[in-house]
Amino acid sequence: MNKLSTYDLFSEQELERYADILLWGVETARQKAFQPDDIILIEAHMAAMPLVCVVHKLILLRGMHPIFRLIQTADMEADFYALANNKQLSFIAPGEQELLNHINGSIYIRAPEALTHLENIDPEKMNTVMRSHNVLKKIMNHRQQQKQSSWTLCAYPTAARAKHANLSLQAYADKIKKACYLDHPQSLSVWKDIYQQILETKKWLASLNIEKLFIKSKNIRLLLSIGNHRKWLGLSGRNIPSFEVFTSPDWRTVSGTYYSDQPVFLSGHYIKGIHLVLDKGYVINAQAETGEDFLNTRLNTDSGAVRVGEISLTDRRFSQIDCYMADILYDENYGGDHGNCHIAMGAAFETAYDGNSSDLSKEKKAELGFNDSIIHWDMVNTEPKTVTAILASGKEQIIYEEGQFKR
Repeated sequence: MNKLSTYDLFSEQELERYADILLWGVETARQKAFQPDDIILIEAHMAAMPLVCVVHKLILLRGMHPIFRLIQTADMEADFYALANNKQLSFIAPGEQELLNHINGSIYIRAPEALTHLENIDPEKMNTVMRSHNVLKKIMNHRQQQKQSSWTLCAYPTAARAKHANLSLQAYADKIKKACYLDHPQSLSVWKDIYQQILETKKWLASLNIEKLFIKSKNIRLLLSIGNHRKWLGLSGRNIPSFEVFTSPDWRTVSGTYYSDQPVFLSGHYIKGIHLVLDKGYVINAQAETGEDFLNTRLNTDSGAVRVGEISLTDRRFSQIDCYMADILYDENYGGDHGNCHIAMGAAFETAYDGNSSDLSKEKKAELGFNDSIIHWDMVNTEPKTVTAILASGKEQIIYEEGQFKR
């Protein structure tokens, strides 16, 4: 992708709308209004510079301080994992923790130039990096709990993404415009309206007093308990776009079969057709049509990697995403004809606790069945499905069918 095509993908007005939505997303996720002199970190790939420039300008106009960081190129990332020793893999730059303890928001704009550049790298090297950087993740989580900071994540189109989605670069950009409502003259108002609709959906789910969910499709038969002291989450502002409604179940109760029909690019690897068998919370058999070795290596990252941390449903009425995008940010929010569900192997969301998440100690998490892991891997299914809730009263009620919630 050349520079001209990068800058030609969006109009200036569309970029301004995108930037407005991203700042709204971070502020909404933070649950506290930004103030002059707040510090906002922007991390992006080089291809996303058209959007970076507009976001940078908007931060300045609001009297805040932007800090910009360029994400490694594909060649640099491949060299790092190929050449780095264990000490280099575990290295955290001086000042990194201090920076994260002072920023008030982060905007990540992903525009990778390659998706499979790490396919020959030992996954254990990536696990080493994740483990060493977990201390940074804890800092961010703590500041989010205190409403001192938050983040949002978005995508900018690249030739690599477009190629794997079987779209032209401009067609891919047009899908992003549609998904994020950038083609709407009042795009931010649309997002605020969707936010309210999803809020009402979460309130409705909470009012049902659900004890268990049974998910059934052609290739799924999965039973799980929601767990005690849970709440439903969705459209917090942390992902743009985001249409899913989700929670973290009691991992100990998840049993049955699960199938992911959406291919995924993860850590430079391509994985397709994941089949899982779970028993009392643990994956006891994992197969994939492509990428099975990586699948099993990732599921052995730590003790929590073989356990479920999330169950999610996307209503097709919220989402305008109607094709595979080769980007989990979009694919986990797929609307299409049948909506989608996904589970995530690994870390649960502490924010799914119905109390103050800062009070959710390690012991309390274990007691309530909140899974703990350094990974969080979303596995998406887009088949027609029925989701039946077993309520505390013993009544069974279909809450999701034909790709939408049955309110």
